[in-house]
Amino acid sequence: MWSKWALLTDLYQLTMVGGYVYEGKKEQWANFDYFFRSVPDNGGYCILAGLADVIDYMQNLRFNGDDLSYLEGLSMFSKEFLAYLGNFKFTGDLWAIPEGTVVFPHEPLVRVTAPLPEAQLIETTLLNVMNFQTLIATKAARVVWAAQGDPVVDFGLRRAHGPDGALMASRAAYIGGVEGTSNVLAGRLYGIPVRGTHAHSWVESFPEEVEAFQAYAEVYPDACVLLVDTYDTLHSGVPNAIKVAQDLREKGHEIRGIRLDSGDLAYLSKEARRMLDKAGFQDATIVASSDLDEWIVESLKRQGARVGTWGVGTRLVTSFSCPALGGVYKLTALDEDSERMVPKIKRSDNPEKIMNPGLKKVVRMYDKRGEMRGDVLFLDDEKIPQGRSFRAYHPMFHHVYKTYPKQFKMRELMVPVFQKGRLVYESPSLHTIRDHSLKNLQELDPAYKRFHNPHRYHVSLSPTLFATKQRLLREAAKTVTTISEP
Repeated sequence: MWSKWALLTDLYQLTMVGGYVYEGKKEQWANFDYFFRSVPDNGGYCILAGLADVIDYMQNLRFNGDDLSYLEGLSMFSKEFLAYLGNFKFTGDLWAIPEGTVVFPHEPLVRVTAPLPEAQLIETTLLNVMNFQTLIATKAARVVWAAQGDPVVDFGLRRAHGPDGALMASRAAYIGGVEGTSNVLAGRLYGIPVRGTHAHSWVESFPEEVEAFQAYAEVYPDACVLLVDTYDTLHSGVPNAIKVAQDLREKGHEIRGIRLDSGDLAYLSKEARRMLDKAGFQDATIVASSDLDEWIVESLKRQGARVGTWGVGTRLVTSFSCPALGGVYKLTALDEDSERMVPKIKRSDNPEKIMNPGLKKVVRMYDKRGEMRGDVLFLDDEKIPQGRSFRAYHPMFHHVYKTYPKQFKMRELMVPVFQKGRLVYESPSLHTIRDHSLKNLQELDPAYKRFHNPHRYHVSLSPTLFATKQRLLREAAKTVTTISEP
């Protein structure tokens, strides 16, 4: 997919890289962190997704002749810079937290250490891919949580933001826990189970509703799910579906279920369930669709809706209630003397925008029950305090800290993906990533998963990292020149 997308970047990435080349910075190394500052929908967590596409992009990042001709035609770039792009190949290191992992604000999810132009050039596409897929995987996980064990299926293709957005959304939704998709191409490309019923147009194309149901059952006797709300759900649709189900049973087949796509889904599902059960079709499922999201599913479950499968479309693949994840990619260290990486910091009038400096690793703390109890950021060369208690500090306030007991288990989250430009990571199958996501969510206390006022997960700094951050802030403050008013 990514072999012809080298120009999928912001112009200012190219102008900066061109400037780095001009300034002789081609060999100066830097570290960038990808992270986000807040969770969509005021939630308690995110599900990381998109790494496999980033790997594919970086392996195929080449500027072909047409790309270079276009850039030359802009009359902005030197021949030296265009030659640099023509020979471009990523030669740095990339560490990342694996896809499907539960992650939280302000912790590095991807860490890129490379020559400054190389690390800069990949920013836009990395953000585009990781932000969107993490957003949708998180939305899917919320819907799946609301469904309380009922299957959830992605029905969003027709409302997705274009073909590529639809494919990435289907992939990410599967990572988030949905069990299938209506997107046939996603099924082919990613191995996601495909699901579907039929539309109202099928029913309308026949003289009678029952004829439409009979015809569909004849063509698909072992995959028959009938849409029952074209005319009158309880007085026409469900009775006709039951009649066809009885005919199927006489021929040795069983109806899969019915679908409700409008109306009071709580009331209609309960009445439809009663009618199906009375007719002897206790195993026939009821599929519900119609602009569902996690809040609606949660409400319907609370009302006792008898829905067996949830088809969630528009509000899933567009993350309708929060259409963007504000992930950022920030320089946190720079090779200033060709010997060591010097931590860098960005100050801000907004405390939440003050980043954590240096090359860092993320360590997850687990209690004796195997539940996540907090994440701690350490500088990359720090030794992890295994087997002893220690303090970890709030990112901004030294008087706010958390003491982790020595009994807690620790696990480093980041793994090497590229080393010196060579891919050293074998991407798991999408099914394995999904399993990892579901297992990770089981390790997260329900207090972090609730939709209203979720508990806030602690992401803290090691004492050494906290001290480094405070020192850099003090040093940065000294460099500020105050202009007095006349």
